[in-house]
Amino acid sequence: MSDHLPSPPAGPSQPEESNPRDGSTGALDEVVRGPRLGVDVGQVRIGLASSDPDGLIATPVETVLRDQSVTFSELSGRISPGGMIASWPADIRRIGDEVAQRGAEVVYVGLPRHLSGAEGQASVAARDYAYVLAVHIAPVPVRLVDERMTTVSAHRALSAAGRSRRKHMSVVDQVAAVEILQGALDFERSTLRRAGELVDTTTAVGDES
Repeated sequence: MSDHLPSPPAGPSQPEESNPRDGSTGALDEVVRGPRLGVDVGQVRIGLASSDPDGLIATPVETVLRDQSVTFSELSGRISPGGMIASWPADIRRIGDEVAQRGAEVVYVGLPRHLSGAEGQASVAARDYAYVLAVHIAPVPVRLVDERMTTVSAHRALSAAGRSRRKHMSVVDQVAAVEILQGALDFERSTLRRAGELVDTTTAVGDES
């Protein structure tokens, strides 16, 4: 895992087909056999899901509590001039452990959008989280995928399975991560390329065009 954290990219903008942020990255889009991870980023909990090496089925892994002792801005403020960071948030480390233990080839992080497709504050938070995660687990790529309605679908699936609403909280994040990952796997199979937008860890603030 990398111990260096370059400057985070500028705030979100709507990806366009001609924009490198749309995920069109040539060879980096090629599907490589191996496990994938799905991540549902919440304010309190992080849902994790994984796939088999062939990328057929997404299954729940666990729910990780967010490290509330740090925010992205605080994390950025602790970076030394050399790009070193003293310590990673506990949830980032936990995901990194899963990536290493499973030999994951790619990590898909859900990007919440409004129904119109526009991005809001939740999108900013997800991009920030995905960026920190991408730097930590480099060179394993992190990709952002649209997660509109994922949590709603997760609650519906749990209700259909007979779980009471009161018991949803313990697993809904995992179910949401499964939906994020399964959507990416389905996209891979239908297009023979990776889903979503590659998180660029090399772009410094103000360098995006």
